Amino acid sequence: MGIGSPAAEVYTALTTTGGLTGWWTADTQAEGDGLGGVLRFRFEAGGFDMKVVELRPAEHVRWEVVDGPEEWIGTHVDWNLGRSGDRTIVLFKHEGWREPVPFMHHCSTKWATYLMSLKSLVETGKGAPHPHDVKIDDWD
Repeated sequence: MGIGSPAAEVYTALTTTGGLTGWWTADTQAEGDGLGGVLRFRFEAGGFDMKVVELRPAEHVRWEVVDGPEEWIGTHVDWNLGRSGDRTIVLFKHEGWREPVPFMHHCSTKWATYLMSLKSLVETGKGAPHPHDVKIDDWD
């Protein structure tokens, strides 16, 4: 996905509570700052706790899911940032699922809506975080 803003701005949206509440979920809390900190993301249907395991400013962010639905625990959420012309290219992956359960397919589609929210937040200053996100099915 290409975002028409500097990588440093995308990185800020991925690594600060203010950024994360602007595109993923309004109910986001951080326990500790930076590497080793735990991010707590909450939604109406539940939530996830993710430990920050890798950070390279304006280049890379990686989280490990340490609490939440059983299917998510031990998976990793990975953000690689690069440049192409005047755009920041975001290469995203949520990897390490033990098996392709139906919830994984929901999450794959739902991540796409949140990636568009991230793009909107960084480019315009307004994202669509939960509970104002695009609803795609009954798991929302």
